[in-house]
Amino acid sequence: MDTEKFMKLVEARFKHSRAVLSRKNEEYTRGGDKLHNFKRAGAMQGISAEKALIGMASKHIVSVFDLADDVERLDTIEPEYVEEKIGDAINYLLLLEALICERYGWEVSE
Repeated sequence: MDTEKFMKLVEARFKHSRAVLSRKNEEYTRGGDKLHNFKRAGAMQGISAEKALIGMASKHIVSVFDLADDVERLDTIEPEYVEEKIGDAINYLLLLEALICERYGWEVSE
């Protein structure tokens, strides 16, 4: 893949991730806190919000591994399926980064 195509893929991925994270905002935000679910899940289990997120993200990571298995077997897969599975994994990593930034009080740089 040449650089131009790759950068087009990156831009499309982040545009889609922004859309999904925005759409899910209403569903998961409580009291103005986008990270509420992870904090609550962590408190329920006696673990950190970050560890709770990793637990929730693990099913998405398993899906990525399964996707790689499908590709290796040359199974028929749809682009929308790849977009969903990769997007879910990326979004959880972004949410983990947000939890870490919040915990340490780091400012978000551009």
